[in-house]
Amino acid sequence: MVLAFLGVVLVLAGAVWRYGYVQGLDQLAARGQADLALAGDRLVGQLQRYRDLAVVLADHPDVRAELEGSATNTEAVLLEVADKSAALDIAVLDRQGRVRAAAKGSLARELGQERFVQRALRGALGWGHGPGLPLTPRAFYQAAPVFDDAGKVMGAVLVVTDLNGIDYNWRGTNPAAFFTDAQGIVYISNRSELLFWQRPESGEGLSPPAAETPEFSITWPGGHEIWHLGWGPYLPQEALHMTRMLPVIGMRGEVLLDVAQARRLAWSQSAAVAALCLAFGSLLFLAAERRRALAEANMKLEGRVAARTVALRDTNAQLLREARDREKAQAALQQAQADLVQAGKLSALGQMSAGISHELNQPLMAIRSFAENAVQFMERDKPERAAENLARISDMARRMGRIIQNLRAFARQDSTTRERVDLGAALHSALELTQTHVREAGVEMEYAPADGPLWVRGGEVRLSQVFVNLITNAVDAMAASDIKVLRVDVDQSEVITVNFRDTGPGIEMPDKVFDPFYTTKSVGPTGGMGLGLSISYGIVQSFGGQIRGSNLKSGGAWFRVTLERAATQTEAA
Repeated sequence: MVLAFLGVVLVLAGAVWRYGYVQGLDQLAARGQADLALAGDRLVGQLQRYRDLAVVLADHPDVRAELEGSATNTEAVLLEVADKSAALDIAVLDRQGRVRAAAKGSLARELGQERFVQRALRGALGWGHGPGLPLTPRAFYQAAPVFDDAGKVMGAVLVVTDLNGIDYNWRGTNPAAFFTDAQGIVYISNRSELLFWQRPESGEGLSPPAAETPEFSITWPGGHEIWHLGWGPYLPQEALHMTRMLPVIGMRGEVLLDVAQARRLAWSQSAAVAALCLAFGSLLFLAAERRRALAEANMKLEGRVAARTVALRDTNAQLLREARDREKAQAALQQAQADLVQAGKLSALGQMSAGISHELNQPLMAIRSFAENAVQFMERDKPERAAENLARISDMARRMGRIIQNLRAFARQDSTTRERVDLGAALHSALELTQTHVREAGVEMEYAPADGPLWVRGGEVRLSQVFVNLITNAVDAMAASDIKVLRVDVDQSEVITVNFRDTGPGIEMPDKVFDPFYTTKSVGPTGGMGLGLSISYGIVQSFGGQIRGSNLKSGGAWFRVTLERAATQTEAA
């Protein structure tokens, strides 16, 4: 396609060059006709001055006296006229064509055989050209008849013109012009190197008189005659040849017009058209290449998209499988965490079992004693005292029911959903569950409950488990301390924080205290697996809160449980 396009561009440029070249030749021919007409008129005008001079001299009385044989100073008159008119020579001829008088006497004495002389002797104007030796090799002759009173021809006046003086002022002018006679000889020209060149027998071009014919050829573009020359530096290499007949002087005017400018103009036009076509073709080629590249890129992209789609489909299926497996693993993890929390609670209940038994045993023994006393008071007919014992028995029963209720609530499986919980109730429940353990360890509990409910987001049982773990750990940590004080307070700022401060030895490694299976308790009654704080950390995180542990400057450990506030009942409504 590229080669075909280049071929079309080449043909189009050639056609434009041809058209532009022919148009340039047409314009050059119009200008050449004007130049040739101007040169011919100029030559004819210059030669006709000498013809008019011959006509005037034919009526001169000295010329007629010379022909009648009575003149005495005719040659002096002719010389004076020749000098003033720049004529080469002026002569008076008799009826036989013999020279009777001449200005310079350079002419042959017998001229009767010359055609222009014979024409004048017959009563008409005659002209001709030929050598004017020894004065000039090129001369032009003008002859006018001389009539007597009866109107008969009695002789003729001959004026000779030096053609070197005619074309001398033309030398080197443009365009190159020359004039040939009937034999095709260049007799007048503004290029001296063409003088006396002659048209060959073929009738085309010119050839020098005594030398090898130089390179020459003719072409006819658009009906114009173009000469291809090799005739020297002062003549064009390619020239438009035009001719014009000059019957007044019996010659043919010819001109050679340089076609280089027309050729350059044609080349410029064809180059502009070719450049425009190439530019347009280049744009089309680039656009086609871009479309092809885009099509290839689109095909590749579609292939990649198809492959990517298949890969994504496979990946999606794999992700779905992994998501199902992850959901199963998450459910199993949640179940394991719930089981672990339950195990932690049961472990805490096991540790508190002795104290709980004591808490239940005391009310039972008191109930037994109050019941026996009530029987005796009834036998003694003291019903009011019996009623007092029965009231005390009821109080003891309620106390035992509250203890058992806390144990049941602490031991049951709690849901992991977050709800609105009264922080004071959860903290009070944890204190009741651990009060026996606190009392037996000799720990002083400092706690001031809030005036009203503090609503937080969480689960009551799981939150109580966190507080039980923190209180139990604090009591166990102060086993070897001289001063055993556990301070519990609630900070009610933007978020609610429960602080647990003890007077124990502090935390050995605060950054690992919430790691699973990390413990500082020795093996024994208070030993553990190191899961209590890890479970508590997970529970508080599930509520959206935080639990942090650090050491106090005065000694002891400080645990902070931060919880999100929940809307009050009025705000919720």
